[in-house]
Amino acid sequence: MAQSRLEKIGTIFTRVQGLLRGGAMKTEDKPIWYDVYAAYPPKAEPRYDRPAPEVPVRNIFYAEDVVRAKLHKQNRPNETISLFDNKRSTQSQQFMKIYENLKSQGALDEQRIYETALDLLAEQRQQSRLDASSEEPAVAGIELNVETKSQLMSDFMEAGGQQAKSSSPPKERKKDSGVGINIDSLFKD
Repeated sequence: MAQSRLEKIGTIFTRVQGLLRGGAMKTEDKPIWYDVYAAYPPKAEPRYDRPAPEVPVRNIFYAEDVVRAKLHKQNRPNETISLFDNKRSTQSQQFMKIYENLKSQGALDEQRIYETALDLLAEQRQQSRLDASSEEPAVAGIELNVETKSQLMSDFMEAGGQQAKSSSPPKERKKDSGVGINIDSLFKD
């Protein structure tokens, strides 16, 4: 019989080697990686009981990470984000575009750039809200453009409008449906 399949006893290489020596595996059935591993064995054998190397993990920070962390710490963005919507950028992405634009001009120090970028982002969001609110009454029955929606509020308004269109008075719906159980008859006793 071939060697044990338990990972604690030998490596996958030694197990395949044992199968080949014992005749349980034909040479034409050996894995593709076997000859490469035999020709170029690793410096340290990959065993389960080998201690992990003591290599310090480096912190990887991008220049924008510090600014973005400061933004999220001081001003919690309150927006819903759809991972399917690639056209719209998030508040933090908009902030970083404004911040990088101001930083490239180079006239202000870091703190003033941050504060100015916050002010410009607030103005931009306020303008988009005004644009969305001015267009909503004129387009009451039509589905709104994705860019003009002001996040969650407009989504709720849209859902409420669709529900109002499809809903009918409760008593008529009970008579028309004809499917399911009549709740009124269940609780008459």
